[in-house]
Amino acid sequence: MSVEPVVLIINGPNLNLLGVREPDIYGRETLGDIEAWCGERAEALGLAIDFRQSNLEGEIVTWVQEARDVHDGIIINAGAYSHTSIAVFDALLACDLPVVEVHLSNLFRRESFRHHSYVSAAAVGMICGFGAHGYLLALDAMARLVRTEPP
Repeated sequence: MSVEPVVLIINGPNLNLLGVREPDIYGRETLGDIEAWCGERAEALGLAIDFRQSNLEGEIVTWVQEARDVHDGIIINAGAYSHTSIAVFDALLACDLPVVEVHLSNLFRRESFRHHSYVSAAAVGMICGFGAHGYLLALDAMARLVRTEPP
C-alpha cells in the first residue's frame, strides 16, 4: 500500500459525456481532462488518487463498500444518484471515511428536484458550482481531512 493517502474519486452517471453533454451547464472539459488535473493536484498535495466513473448504481455502491479497506477518503460526484440513491447514501455512511461531495453546476440554481442530495447527508461538505475546478477544491479539502489538519 502507498505511503501517501489514497483518495477514491467516484463519478456517477453521464459524467462520461462531459465535454459534449450540455456544455453550457457542465463545461467543455472532458472527464479525462478532470482526471489529469486531479492527478496533478493530488501529487502536489502528497496524495494518490483512484479515479473512476460508472453509470451503474450498484457498481458505485460496491466501490464505496470496498473503499473502507483500501482508501483514506472519498470524493464523489454521484450525478443524478445524488438526488435518488439511498443505496449510495447508506454505503457512504457505512464506509467510515471522510467524504466530500462535488458537483460541476450549482444545484441550487437548477431544477428544484436537484436541491436535495442524499450524498450531502453522508459528506463532510459539498462543493458545487465551480465547474471542473470544484474537483481541485475537493482535493484541497480532502488533503486536510485525511491528515486531520485544522481548516
